[in-house]
Amino acid sequence: MCTRQEFLPYALPLIEEDDIAGVVDSLRSGWIAKGPKTMEFEKQFAEYVGAKYAVAVNSCTAALHLSLVAAGLGEGDEVLTTPMTFAASANVVIHTGAKPIFVDIDPITLNIDPKKIREKITPRTKAIIPVHIAGHPCEMDEIMAIAKEYNLFVLEDAAHAVYTQYKGKLIGSIGNATAFSFYATKNLVTGEGGMITTNDEALYNKIRIMSTHGMSRNAWNRYAEAGSWYYEILSPGYKDNMSDIMAGLGLSQLTKLERMQGIRLEIADYYNTEFGKMAELEAPVELDYARHAWHLYIIKLNLDKLTIDRGAFIEQLKNENIGTSVHFIPVHMHPYYRDTYGYKEGDFPIAEGVFERIISLPLYPKMSMQDARDVVVAVRRVVGRFRK
Repeated sequence: MCTRQEFLPYALPLIEEDDIAGVVDSLRSGWIAKGPKTMEFEKQFAEYVGAKYAVAVNSCTAALHLSLVAAGLGEGDEVLTTPMTFAASANVVIHTGAKPIFVDIDPITLNIDPKKIREKITPRTKAIIPVHIAGHPCEMDEIMAIAKEYNLFVLEDAAHAVYTQYKGKLIGSIGNATAFSFYATKNLVTGEGGMITTNDEALYNKIRIMSTHGMSRNAWNRYAEAGSWYYEILSPGYKDNMSDIMAGLGLSQLTKLERMQGIRLEIADYYNTEFGKMAELEAPVELDYARHAWHLYIIKLNLDKLTIDRGAFIEQLKNENIGTSVHFIPVHMHPYYRDTYGYKEGDFPIAEGVFERIISLPLYPKMSMQDARDVVVAVRRVVGRFRK
């Protein structure tokens, strides 16, 4: 007999009546593309993270790409990043004409290992993309010191890191630019969507213009009474802007972020307590310098203490009506990266070894504590059946 009667997905958004009202208000206003709500969302989000400027876009992928293009990345350049990330972190580098260069990870945090960065720097290296995996911050002081020494652009991939703090400071104003995700499973959702934050005014102006075809500053309000039909193309930009429908949802979500994070933290603390009792598992950490956003709850299986592998463990949890995922298949293991750059098994042994052991368990604010208890019971049952 399985743990639950109904299947528990590994992630769902929390959408409440005020969120629906925010979207409906955008629809009724007539501003359903980029408009005043997008501008207000940018303002409030910049204030929240402590950055001077923010540009709302239609995805974190767009945020990453625009930031690199605005920073001048191009053909022949190299960008350092982690293999333990979603492929978008590396794909965007390729779309600038540059080459992604991977740096192996810290086995505890799963983030890029700063101690391995210098050995990958060449005269062609122009940028670093540290990715705050699962919501735990990278060791940014070390990364920024290396970047300063070699004059490298630092673009933080904060897709998982809304609410994350590094040494008491919210992620969003440490690197030269930071890219956030508001995808449907993230800590703050707009359906699709993303945000770029920066303290660099020149970079901000480039990104803002390029995000909407390269059109001049006042292009978004040209349909309003105070606007003008006239615009100029200042650069060959992209169609990456956010809409007011998305921003209406984002503004509502921002008001309840603290409450949603409180639910995540309560569940994560409960998981840590219960899974910490099982020698067959390794629970995630929150180091002294960090405030974890708990976007993901990633356990590591101690496979030497189990008679099944990760794939079978996932299937057993599915039989218990518990959904899971894996974050992530290391980027260098995907066919495109193997075929194009010659990456092979063994190139990044820490990332590869961790990948074989990790499972992302359900953790989101729509969950109840009973849901969390069901997850623990299911994991305990599987461990009990297959421990050595």
